Amino acid sequence: MEHTGRHGDTTHAHAARRSHGGHGDLAGGEARHDTHTDHTAHTAHGAHGPRAGASWAMAVKATLHCLTGCAVGEILGMVVGTALGWGNLPTMVLAIALAFLFGYSFTLFAVVRAGLDLKSAIKVALAADTVSIAVMEAVDNGIVALTPGAMDAHLSDGLFWSALLGGFAVAFLITTPVNKWMIGRGRGHAVVHAHH
Repeated sequence: MEHTGRHGDTTHAHAARRSHGGHGDLAGGEARHDTHTDHTAHTAHGAHGPRAGASWAMAVKATLHCLTGCAVGEILGMVVGTALGWGNLPTMVLAIALAFLFGYSFTLFAVVRAGLDLKSAIKVALAADTVSIAVMEAVDNGIVALTPGAMDAHLSDGLFWSALLGGFAVAFLITTPVNKWMIGRGRGHAVVHAHH
């Protein structure tokens, strides 16, 4: 809705209020923020500018959250695959699958704890983490695969851990701008922040 308010002889057009449907208008062109319940129009509530919530700090936090789940799942997969005497390919597939599982479950538990039902929480986790985990796993596993000898190294070898941890570090550096870009467009972890 577009309305004008007179302050002396100056007329101010408040076209920006068009995106805030549901705000009750008060005298003098003021709008009551507490009279509406529909917050779907703003993903980053409290920051009414376009995509104001896409900060580097938020992107780093989202990436660290993702990295933690990925690291737990991937290391567990490597340990299990090695303990069972599996080859490189099935061990890597298990590690990637567990990285996705743990990455999703970290977000899932957080939004369920915030009051979301399980079905909605699963949708939020999938929307929030899929791209982030996929980028992280592609970079990390690509680095491990391309590091000479890393795929054949044992868990007790320094080469294995240096390749894996180095892969996570590079994956973090690449995934953080991806997360910032997605949050800035109301995707990725912006979906999670809407439920906090």
